[in-house]
Amino acid sequence: MPKSKFKLLFRHRDAEPTTTYDYALRLVRSVIGFTVLAVGIIMLVTPGPAIVVIPLGLMILATEYAWARRYLKQFKEGGEKLGAILFTRKKKEQKETE
Repeated sequence: MPKSKFKLLFRHRDAEPTTTYDYALRLVRSVIGFTVLAVGIIMLVTPGPAIVVIPLGLMILATEYAWARRYLKQFKEGGEKLGAILFTRKKKEQKETE
């Protein structure tokens, strides 16, 4: 029975590549992920949506690398903290104006 395309593209994170196809997919994902991440880092100093592109690159790399999962988790936590601070401040300002 052939494997579904979904399972071929997104195998379990901890599974080691066993075939040439698995190695090729890992290489393609790595190249695309590092390229997107590099473009995002360049966008930090040039005009562009780096805040969107960097997590996108980390998401691609997180399918293969544990370090990328850790950085992505830190990025998400930082965004949640920033959102909590900003929304709390807005609520306080609205209460003061009323």
